[in-house]
Amino acid sequence: MPLYMDRHEVPGASAEDVANAHVSDLATSPKFGVKFLSYWFDSEEGRVFCFADAPSRDALADLHSESHGLIPNEIIDVSQDDVFRFLGRVHDPKNVSEITSPLRTVMFTDLVRSTEILGEVGETEFINVISAHDGVVREALYRNRGSEVKHTGDGIMASFEDADDAVHAAVSIVEAFRDLEPVNGVKLEVRVGLASGQPVDRDDDLYGQAVVLASRLTDAAAPQQIVAAASVFAHADHHEDFDGPYERRVKGFADPVDVYEVRSGQVSSHVETLEASTPRASWWQRLTGRS
Repeated sequence: MPLYMDRHEVPGASAEDVANAHVSDLATSPKFGVKFLSYWFDSEEGRVFCFADAPSRDALADLHSESHGLIPNEIIDVSQDDVFRFLGRVHDPKNVSEITSPLRTVMFTDLVRSTEILGEVGETEFINVISAHDGVVREALYRNRGSEVKHTGDGIMASFEDADDAVHAAVSIVEAFRDLEPVNGVKLEVRVGLASGQPVDRDDDLYGQAVVLASRLTDAAAPQQIVAAASVFAHADHHEDFDGPYERRVKGFADPVDVYEVRSGQVSSHVETLEASTPRASWWQRLTGRS
């Protein structure tokens, strides 16, 4: 059967309320042919996300309606692999103490000048270039509790439960590239984008808005630069790592978004050079086409 994830808006609900509603769902599920696999609760936002195997979206919505009347605000199709890659090990919480938040911080890396480097070194040697990038990024994921979601060809998309872990991973990646010896005679550089979000956010894809925003910010970043959405700043504990906010319009988002630059030794030096020679907003022109 198809797999679905839904979102319920439950402002003011407690974890106990959510657990009791889930018990009612489990009791009602055989009637509708639904099997619940897990659920998550974001107490700050007042949102519940259910992951289920069901005959159809209507069956899942009808079950919730009969069980407790909380009809999902949105239901999306998901793949088991994507859920596992973003959210890690999936199990059905047995009690309140096992309920976790689904909030994740998405990170994209992008190897700077990848197409040009391929042309310079050729396909055979380019494998070594990509392997060097992948080795640095995967080491940072391992040390900072990140999970690789997919390889993008010249970068990696990853997911973190903790925003600070994502920030630390991004900084360690940029610093590792700073110290990396040239590969096949080419000095490699990377750019990184970060955004935090929830699994079902008015988009048909899992973590859709966070993924799109992190990708856009990666594209806009300068070499050896880390750009983070305001959602990352909001969920990070160590704000001394951030420079900003800067309000900008981003393609695909109706309202302006606040963004931050994440500082590292290399990034700070690069930004000083940019400020001395070009307007600060120049890297945003690449994202928006505006000055």
